[in-house]
Amino acid sequence: MMSSVRDTQISASALAIAQEAVAQAVNFGFKTTVGDAASVEALARLDRQTNEVRNQETARLLARSIHAMQNRDFAHGEKLALEALERDDKLGVAWHVLGIAREKIGDFAGSMRCYEVALKLLPDHGAVAGDLGRLAFRMDMPEIAAKFFMHYINARPGDLEGVNNLACALRDLNRCDEAIEVLRPAINDNPEQPLLWNTLGTVMCSLGDGKTAVTFFDEALRLAPDFGKAYHNRAYAKLDLGDVAGALADCDLAIAAVESAEDLATMQFGRATILLALGRVEEGWKAYEARFSTDLVEAPRFTIEAPRWRPGMDLAGKSLMICAEQGLGDEVMFANMMPDVIEALGPDGKLTLAVERRLVPLFRRSFPQADVFPHKTVSYEGRVYRGAPEIEDWSGVDLWTPMGDLLETFRPSLAAFPDRPNFLEADPDRVAHWRRTLEDAPKGPKVGLLWKSLKLNGERARQFSPFMLWRPVLETPGITFVNLQYGDCDEEIALAKAEFGVDIWRPPGIDLKQDLDDVAALCCAMDLIVGFSNATTNLGGACGAPIWMLTGAASWTRLGAEIWPWYPQTRCFITPDFNDWTPTMQEVGAALHERFPAG
Repeated sequence: MMSSVRDTQISASALAIAQEAVAQAVNFGFKTTVGDAASVEALARLDRQTNEVRNQETARLLARSIHAMQNRDFAHGEKLALEALERDDKLGVAWHVLGIAREKIGDFAGSMRCYEVALKLLPDHGAVAGDLGRLAFRMDMPEIAAKFFMHYINARPGDLEGVNNLACALRDLNRCDEAIEVLRPAINDNPEQPLLWNTLGTVMCSLGDGKTAVTFFDEALRLAPDFGKAYHNRAYAKLDLGDVAGALADCDLAIAAVESAEDLATMQFGRATILLALGRVEEGWKAYEARFSTDLVEAPRFTIEAPRWRPGMDLAGKSLMICAEQGLGDEVMFANMMPDVIEALGPDGKLTLAVERRLVPLFRRSFPQADVFPHKTVSYEGRVYRGAPEIEDWSGVDLWTPMGDLLETFRPSLAAFPDRPNFLEADPDRVAHWRRTLEDAPKGPKVGLLWKSLKLNGERARQFSPFMLWRPVLETPGITFVNLQYGDCDEEIALAKAEFGVDIWRPPGIDLKQDLDDVAALCCAMDLIVGFSNATTNLGGACGAPIWMLTGAASWTRLGAEIWPWYPQTRCFITPDFNDWTPTMQEVGAALHERFPAG
């Protein structure tokens, strides 16, 4: 029976998503859920529940398991909980204890399965639902988290922990109005609670209202001057407003008041990007190593069997394997260094690249000296692992490195960025094809549009202008606007026609999300591309297409400059405040009139 307990599978469970979810990049923004499944209070409550277990030996095993966890020996706690379940696999409290132990040793998927069994077996669902919700939220599954937090609140009406956590999940689902309505009565009844003011501040950040967010964070810190997360979140509100120095000061205050290893790792990674936004480039890249902290749930673990290269190690004559990291746009942007890396390896060196599968043809054409393979990312027990399984022979590889580790060596300053027209090579035959195809579009300059990213959680959504504010751009006369936006954009294209009288032309015979080699060629056939930083703008910029980049006041990828150093042909339009994109969009519209005068 022990093997059935260890390998329990919950069929048709939404929580099975945890085993399949793949994080493409580390998220270093606001979290702010509260509660701990292994807190002193939670474990004491479970210890009391063991008194209700009829079988004395099973009760003693559970009590010992809880005692082990009180001493932070979670591995031993797991072992004892399993022994209790060997005796009685219908004991809900034992499944709850096992779930806590597994969560604390990092087996998040196994923990979720245990919590779900406990939820089915226990008459009081509140505590388990809260633990499930926090774990789902931690694993970037806010929709599932919201359901369990609602379950928790139904079991414990008015509980401030539940209210706070539900608001966080709704925020990350971009349901900010609902989050505010959840928080409003709780704050009215409990105005002295800094946690609620802090979470309300994060909701305002998601709405792009950095000024109001700072006011709420100020109130949280007035009530609790040592509230590290509030300093951390205020730092990001200040970044939205362009106050990078103030953001760094707040980040340092947050680190000084940190409460957990995971929070510390998050703040240290955030601090690295703030340093980069300040233009302290070499210092920022050194700190950027924080993205791989083992205390970050989202941080990838690399399954690569080779010695790791470190900055300062000689590359001449070496066989180097580079694994791309973060999201697809970062893979493209960081490839800015590849010509310099190839030069450093020299004629006797060898480069192997592992990139996102859709990028393989483009990278093979661009770097014919390199062997290019797809990397593969999987999730196992709540952790993300990345490797290159199609590389069968590692015997000739001297060293390997994540791509971002090379930045400290090859891009330590703005001056280190070359004035290179492109570093990726679009297929010339496909560029010619798209130029011919564009002749069938309405007359006028062809301007490609990109207005969103597929990853639009509460933290990221504020970085994109609402589509209605594109009016000054779309109403520029004499221009044919071409859709380069991947994903579902039917609603926006229909809105452009209905509200602005503009037909956004759709290129035929291309999947803008999957056919990335062809997307790169299409970008190079454009007269201009206007949009936010996403996968396609990065592809176009890397291949030398003219880019107008819409960006925030303190975007770290500008490295403290008014330009976009990765693609020197890029013109930046910088919004001072995410809460009001109108002046920026008007500026873009005026610049289009100037660039392409009608008639």
